[in-house]
Amino acid sequence: MKMIRAIIRPDKTEEVVDALSESGYVALTKMDVIGRGKQKGIKIDKIYYDELPKIMLILVVEDDETEGIVDLINESAFTGSFGDGKIFISPVDEAYTVRTRTKGL
Repeated sequence: MKMIRAIIRPDKTEEVVDALSESGYVALTKMDVIGRGKQKGIKIDKIYYDELPKIMLILVVEDDETEGIVDLINESAFTGSFGDGKIFISPVDEAYTVRTRTKGL
């Protein structure tokens, strides 16, 4: 299993979540986060924004589904501008459902 953490623009959240849902990936966690990338913020006119609001989507999927989901997120979150986001993938050793106490997704 893999955990996918996608940090995206807030205005692209609905588009990404809808694309995931339409592809059958409805289980996710969505969090409001604040941060900055390699550009260290953004300057608009004379105002410098050190940190910017983003949304982090977290999904845990089977290994063979990872590449397709990354492609889907990249396609639906893309604007071509700085700040489009970042995707992180980590291994997940085990997952348990609390209600049923079953192991696995």
